[in-house]
Amino acid sequence: MVFSSLLFLFRFLPAVLVVYYLAPRSLRNLALLLFSLLFYAWGEPVYIILMLVSILVSYMGGIMVDQMKQKNREKGAKFALVASSVVSLSLLGFFKYADFAIDTANSLTGAGLDLLHVALPIGISFYTFQTMSYTIDVYRGEARVQKNLISFGAYVTMFPQLIAGPIVQYKTIDEQLRSRKETSIQFAEGVNRFMLGLGKKVLLANNAGQLWNSIQTMSVAQLPVLTAWMGLAAYTFQLYFDFSAYSDMAIGLGHMFGFRFLENFNYPYVSKSITEFWRRWHISLGTWFRDYVYIPLGGNRVSRLFHVRNILVVWLLTGIWHGASWNFVIWGVYYGVLLLIEKFFLGKYLKKLPSAIQHVYCLFFVMLGWNLFVFEDMGAGLAYMRALFGGYGSGVVNREFVYLLYNNAVLLLLLILGSTQLPKRIGGWICRVLSGNDIAVIVVRNLFYAGIFLLSVAWLVDASFNPFLYFRF
Repeated sequence: MVFSSLLFLFRFLPAVLVVYYLAPRSLRNLALLLFSLLFYAWGEPVYIILMLVSILVSYMGGIMVDQMKQKNREKGAKFALVASSVVSLSLLGFFKYADFAIDTANSLTGAGLDLLHVALPIGISFYTFQTMSYTIDVYRGEARVQKNLISFGAYVTMFPQLIAGPIVQYKTIDEQLRSRKETSIQFAEGVNRFMLGLGKKVLLANNAGQLWNSIQTMSVAQLPVLTAWMGLAAYTFQLYFDFSAYSDMAIGLGHMFGFRFLENFNYPYVSKSITEFWRRWHISLGTWFRDYVYIPLGGNRVSRLFHVRNILVVWLLTGIWHGASWNFVIWGVYYGVLLLIEKFFLGKYLKKLPSAIQHVYCLFFVMLGWNLFVFEDMGAGLAYMRALFGGYGSGVVNREFVYLLYNNAVLLLLLILGSTQLPKRIGGWICRVLSGNDIAVIVVRNLFYAGIFLLSVAWLVDASFNPFLYFRF
């Protein structure tokens, strides 16, 4: 089940909201847990068992860590933490990376081992990081142990962010799980945020994806340079609007149930450097690696050599987290190297350049990074990279490019503007113009979001299944 489906919008979500708000406060976490399990089981019922095992392991790990801490048995607490983390990572490693490891071993040694063909459980990368954050936070004393299994289960399985984030660190939601106050204002904010995300997914991301699919299925050897770049730009926008839409919808749903999740995107395509880009893109993942890997390794409070090591380790792991194939490993190392170059050499010169050049520089390398990201077949990725720079001698432009540009000009303009803060500024300007007339502001705002919702539903009526891109991670 996906958020951008008629089943979710008109059956599942209304049912959850009715049951949740009719339930006594003491039972609302239970209601969330049960509906979240149903949400997950709708697509992959067998893997509920795996998720429940992960929940129980981390729940017991947190209790053991807390008990050892109370008895001042530091080694015992550390053992419980390590044991819990090893089990969680082992489950992730087996289901996500076993076939990749076997295939790599076969390539290097010619062993001829049979692949296991293990299916990847949806959302396992996300909920594994959440369960690990819990035991680590308890061990560090940054969060209280959660002795209520239902509340802990609700935290891990919470359907708004279960499948594709944001990755919610336990310490940021601990108090909300124990006691939260749902308000009509927060609920309305959540509805608006959800509808905005729905529009970004259905009206922008899906259409950008159609443009990308139409170009990537062409013969790469016959792609003119501008057509190749148009295709990569379409994927660049598709990935942003698809993933940020899911985050918007997750945050909005969280608001409807009284939770406040941290933001996951902050207009990354307006960045002027790769460093800034990664402060704005998938913020929850970057924060997780910073808090639980980079800083424990010493962060930047070490020698330059170890600082370089820390950055490369984080980005190697970031690449591996995204997928079990070599293109993701290379993609992670690619960004690690770029960040090192900016940090130690290029950064001071980059700041002296005009803003426009800084933007072009950042987007150029980000788009090349997405070329590495999108093609799991390294040969196909290199072939498309060659087309980007005219390596096939197919020219710069042809009639087909003009045709594609003519038919997608409005879409491309909306994608460009929608990835900036301009729409938000226009909304702020309208509110200032209508200041003093609260009713007019409310009417205009509601008409805007209602329009997005109706257009999205109209598109969904004739649409096929449209999952989010980050479901596969």
